[in-house]
Amino acid sequence: MFGLDTLGKTVNQLVNSFETNVRQGQQQLEKLLGDAGVMDDAKLSTLTEMSDAYRTMAEDLLLHPLRFAGAELDLARKHLALSYYTLARLAGKGEPPVAAPEPDDRRFQAEDWHRHLPFDVLHQAYLINSRAFLNWVEGIGGMPEAGRDQMLFYGRQLTSLLSPSNFPATNPEVLRITWERKGMNLVDGGRQLIEDLRQNPSLFNVGMTDRSAFEVGRNLATTPGKVIFQNELMQLIQYSPTTETVSKRPLLIVPPWINKYYILDLTTRNSFIQWLVNQGQTVFIISWRNPGPSLRDKGWDDYMQLGPLAAMDAVTETTGEERMNVIGYCIGGTLLGSTLAWLKKKRRNPVASATYLTTLLDFSDPGGIGVFINDHSLRGIERMLERKGYLDGRAMAFTFNLLRENELFWSFWTNNYLKGQKPAAFDLLYWNTDGTNLPAKMHSFYLREMYLNNRLVQPDSLTLAGESINLSEIDVPSFFLSARQDHIAKWKTTYKGALAHGGDVRFILSGSGHIAGVINPPYKEKYGYWTNDTLVPDADDWLDSSEHHPGSWWPHWLEWIATFSEEKVPARVPGDGKLPALEDAPGSYVKVKAADAAKC
Repeated sequence: MFGLDTLGKTVNQLVNSFETNVRQGQQQLEKLLGDAGVMDDAKLSTLTEMSDAYRTMAEDLLLHPLRFAGAELDLARKHLALSYYTLARLAGKGEPPVAAPEPDDRRFQAEDWHRHLPFDVLHQAYLINSRAFLNWVEGIGGMPEAGRDQMLFYGRQLTSLLSPSNFPATNPEVLRITWERKGMNLVDGGRQLIEDLRQNPSLFNVGMTDRSAFEVGRNLATTPGKVIFQNELMQLIQYSPTTETVSKRPLLIVPPWINKYYILDLTTRNSFIQWLVNQGQTVFIISWRNPGPSLRDKGWDDYMQLGPLAAMDAVTETTGEERMNVIGYCIGGTLLGSTLAWLKKKRRNPVASATYLTTLLDFSDPGGIGVFINDHSLRGIERMLERKGYLDGRAMAFTFNLLRENELFWSFWTNNYLKGQKPAAFDLLYWNTDGTNLPAKMHSFYLREMYLNNRLVQPDSLTLAGESINLSEIDVPSFFLSARQDHIAKWKTTYKGALAHGGDVRFILSGSGHIAGVINPPYKEKYGYWTNDTLVPDADDWLDSSEHHPGSWWPHWLEWIATFSEEKVPARVPGDGKLPALEDAPGSYVKVKAADAAKC
């Protein structure tokens, strides 16, 4: 008889056979692509992770058919409802849709998707199917949270790829434009695609903005100033004053070196740097070098010593001030925390206050980027780093774009290549595509010791320049600014970092995300922020007891920083101190493109 035991053995044999065949095929494909030079180790590692995720999904389908049957039954109910909706529309009755896009999903906003019944039904069927698929993936049992997040990520990439908005024949907007332009939209789109492939032959990124509309130093990063110091890793810019007197204590900014510093100085109205200068601050900022293979051996220690430590010495030399206020943004804030802990071990105290903007010190929940962080994927990245000497900044940009793929990839795919429209001139997206390379030693250390092993937050677990460091020993007053919708440095994780930081700590939460939550000038009167002077163990409890304020967090922070620099002195002119001006701001380092840096 064909009993349950026989059925179980048959299913297990089927699963084992399926797994063996998939793994063999996967290995053969990886070898073929690797031998052909189509994919480097990092890409092959990602391919393996992706195929493993899809294999796990298929195995769950074979092992738990009843669970899938339940999902299929629910899916059938929704499609039945969609059939009723279709009949009602054919009969001229107005019915609410069965499936509606999320408020921030712009793929199906055009009236074409709703006016024409076939496309109305098509996009609703897609939404029903994709949501059912992702719900099923989320329900796969026996998986650690990290594994489930990875499967959801690759599952989402698959459903986003298959959206009817991405194909000419199933996108009514594209069909209408094709008819109106007699197909020239597809011709123009093909030309744009070829040009984008030419720009990035091995690292395809869609064109996001009109590259010819912007130039660093012409209409971006235009706040006047001078480069007063430089070394092999950075240039230090001092900005020209706009007030007769300035705060006696100078202000140093340590920006991220993943992308360039001028996110803080895009256009005059939105420039955080220009605003600070106008408030009577003597502002210095590090402009990091765009590295190539010649800097492959520069590590986290080097970034600390040649970055903030060298900059602090230069600020002191040119102003005569022994202490300063320091801001760190994103990975620049992570470096700032590392530096302060190291300085504490050295019994040096050049920093009067520290401000951390969307900064991870605790990496226990690294956000969306965590799907790429595991030992297997890091080994692939490290093999690639060992061979090339650096991580191409365009690869990093593509990785971050995939965290919001519909907004930052597929929307441009449809607009540029299917509709044949040129991307608009947008300063933020120009900055987003103006990437920086990352030295092999530093990047490997950052991914493995910070993201994977989370050593920075563990007392005396991390050694920098001969000193084991401990964040809890820092006694510098600090101000943490996080953003509620930040998908790169999740605010609850940055809150954990604030709890681990020693000294008097203040934490506030801005609205919006990683960039807009920080670059929020007061004139916009947007987003708002939450304050609560009492830090409690749980981030949600902190938020529940917080007070909401409208508008920008900038003036609130300025009141805090003023308590550390109340005395005024005559305005300082760049180059008039002990360090002469080397060149005009924004300097030469920031103008080097990732592709050109890779040749050095």
